[in-house]
Amino acid sequence: MVSMKDIALACGVSVATVSKALNGHRDIGDATRERILAAAKEMGYTANFVARALKTNRTCDLGILFTDLQKSGFMHEYFASMLNSFRYEAESRGYDITFIGTGEAAGMGGSYLQHALYRRVDGVAIICADFFSPAVQELVNSEIPVVTLDHAFNNRLAVLSDNMYGVESLVRHVYAKGHRRIAYIHGNHTAVTERRLTGFYRACDALGLRVPEEYIASCEYHEPESCREATKKLLSLRQLPSCVFFPDDYAALGGINAIREAGLRIPEDISVVGYDGIHLARTVSPRLTTWQQNTAELGRTAASMLIERIERARTTPPEHIEVRGNLFEGDSVRQIG
Repeated sequence: MVSMKDIALACGVSVATVSKALNGHRDIGDATRERILAAAKEMGYTANFVARALKTNRTCDLGILFTDLQKSGFMHEYFASMLNSFRYEAESRGYDITFIGTGEAAGMGGSYLQHALYRRVDGVAIICADFFSPAVQELVNSEIPVVTLDHAFNNRLAVLSDNMYGVESLVRHVYAKGHRRIAYIHGNHTAVTERRLTGFYRACDALGLRVPEEYIASCEYHEPESCREATKKLLSLRQLPSCVFFPDDYAALGGINAIREAGLRIPEDISVVGYDGIHLARTVSPRLTTWQQNTAELGRTAASMLIERIERARTTPPEHIEVRGNLFEGDSVRQIG
């Protein structure tokens, strides 16, 4: 069986350097890492995960808590992309992933923490959940290393999409197109919604825009019908907004339908923008102007941070890292003037 020592001799490096390359550590050069990985593959190296687990007293297994609040499962492109990126980074560093729950489906009962302890996971990524629930709070406050996505707890790792910056950027883009009557349909009450609303109001204040209370509405995330009803209320106002912000690209489908049912054209009569940047935004007509979240980087960073915390707890602080996305300019915002 090929060992790391054999690879080290073949590449003219130390065993420690080989170990870093095989485990995805970032403190060696890219060229060295690629050379070692290529040699390992050519020599038929297979990591002995059992020996590694015994040596480190770890299972090399990461738990994922994903309680789908919108019941859309992995059809939700935002979470599906993030999960895939998380899985790829974890596996490239020698870790498996296990979904954890309460055991209710199997009639077992229990809590998230009990399930995580039963599965003996080394750490947990909370990707989608009710962060205010006692069961999640119990898990976060346990001794198990945790990283959260788009929600920050004190003294715990968190990876956050820069939602405030994203919405600010959309407001400034729409403003540059000449729009002054901007309405915002936001999602249900979460930390994400609070930051997006802050970004919206902050950008409007900086630009000197007055936002009437009736221009602010709410609906459920990822729910087209809910967004459709909220949009109909906006369309009943005496003075229509010239542009409507939707909470996410998928929910935007309902808002777009409401606008068309009212006999209005997009963007000739009213402009719209979405959020998330999912593939669907590019396939609807007109293409949706939206903010594309960097889901690949969000998932990769979450996995990397969690593994660093597991393997180097004493030297890895519980940071909160923000990941920025980018504007996708579709055809759904009209130039005014």
